[in-house]
Amino acid sequence: MPAALPDRLYLVNASGLPTFRPLYDALSSMGFYNLNPEQMKEIQTPDSGELLRRDGSNIARAVVPDVEDFNRVQMGHKETLEFLQPVQGATHPWKFYDSSMSDGTLRTLGVLVAVMQLVNRDKPIRLVGIEEPETALHPAASAKLIAALREAARHTQILITTHSPDLLEYYDDQIDTLIAVAAEKGTTEIGPVDAACAEMLRNHLYTAGELLRMGQLTPEPASRNETQGQFAGFVGSK
Repeated sequence: MPAALPDRLYLVNASGLPTFRPLYDALSSMGFYNLNPEQMKEIQTPDSGELLRRDGSNIARAVVPDVEDFNRVQMGHKETLEFLQPVQGATHPWKFYDSSMSDGTLRTLGVLVAVMQLVNRDKPIRLVGIEEPETALHPAASAKLIAALREAARHTQILITTHSPDLLEYYDDQIDTLIAVAAEKGTTEIGPVDAACAEMLRNHLYTAGELLRMGQLTPEPASRNETQGQFAGFVGSK
């Protein structure tokens, strides 16, 4: 076994052994995102672009240049995104840099890039965590975003966090993918929704969004939660 060193994680050294390599690969191929439109609008210095950064700041490198309606644009030693948008009366689409696009548009693009990156690689990203994907997004677009996440969940495990009742409306038929969180007196509990909530959802008495608005969407109490300490049923899990 490799020696343990006080200034680094042991798994880094142990990953050279066949027994530990799968664990190392799984943990190192996860991505967690809190997308920042202001950073995404900045002209970026090119990097390897293998993975999207946590704040999405290297989005210009991570987006495939020939995706329809989006292009990576080189500006001297920097780069940015160019959006092509049809305008009535114009022969060709108008071009807009990402600094002219709305925060909702950039965040949605970042979400889609995060969950679709490396999809065609031998070692795709194993798990993607996204914080509040609905931020700055028009409520009417939530259904399309969830549809895209469900499609991406066919190849990548996806975990999203949200405070949006509107977003939860699209998960009523997938109770097993819904995890509730409760924080009281310095203790945070995470687990499947409690039995009463689950029963109301199955019988269509309330939607998940309505229960959240009423403050009733709570996890199963720890004393009765057989899955305490486990992440059972990620939203959109594979």
